Amino acid sequence: MKHINLSFAACGFLGVYHLGAASALCRRGKRLMKDVKAFAGASAGSLVASVLLTAPDKIEECNQFAYKFAEEIRRQSFGAVTPGYDFMARLRSGVESILPSNAHELAQNRLHVSITNSKTRENYLVSSFSSREDLIKVLLASSFMPIYAGLKPVEYKGQKWVDGGLTNSLPILPVGRTVTISPFSGRLDISPQDKGQLDLYVNIAKQDIMLSVANLVRLNQALFPPSKRKMESLYQCGFDDAVKFLLKENWFE
Repeated sequence: MKHINLSFAACGFLGVYHLGAASALCRRGKRLMKDVKAFAGASAGSLVASVLLTAPDKIEECNQFAYKFAEEIRRQSFGAVTPGYDFMARLRSGVESILPSNAHELAQNRLHVSITNSKTRENYLVSSFSSREDLIKVLLASSFMPIYAGLKPVEYKGQKWVDGGLTNSLPILPVGRTVTISPFSGRLDISPQDKGQLDLYVNIAKQDIMLSVANLVRLNQALFPPSKRKMESLYQCGFDDAVKFLLKENWFE
């Protein structure tokens, strides 16, 4: 019996890549999924990890929400930072509609969400949730990019928290093997492989990312969502890259 963890990187609207990978793991990696003991993530990665653990049948619904959310952001004059646009309220509505009523029980000690203390800038991995609301707050805190998502950090347990991707964008858990998933090309288990680049890497918040033009484009798309067609293609890339990984590791079925 292997001890496998899945960790999904912070990536903003590139989270559709994660949804593609999650869909492939559900459909083609059932044996692997049986061995998965824990799920981890930061920002958009934590949202996908929570869905894969508590409501895997809702992956397609998440996808549709992501397309609509992105379309809404594209329509705003200044994107997410348009005055009067409430990014966090919109995100909360999506999370609330998708997570089941017992999500916090399913997530207890199995979901590890990366969040950053807004005062001390320290990173915490939260894995204990006393209620569904508690879980939602932690997920929203992990996704709160200051200024971009609003001006008020998320309050949780009497303190203020911001995006976990700022301090630990790809949590590696201490026990077992952590399979890493990211829409950025780099030293990861499931990720795009940019061809013909210099083999130079930069470590951004504990994630080794390749220095490439394609990654710079992706960084921009994470905050300024690309067209629906491009997002659909990102979803397909996530699916295909996860299938490649399953084949390579003899987990494909």
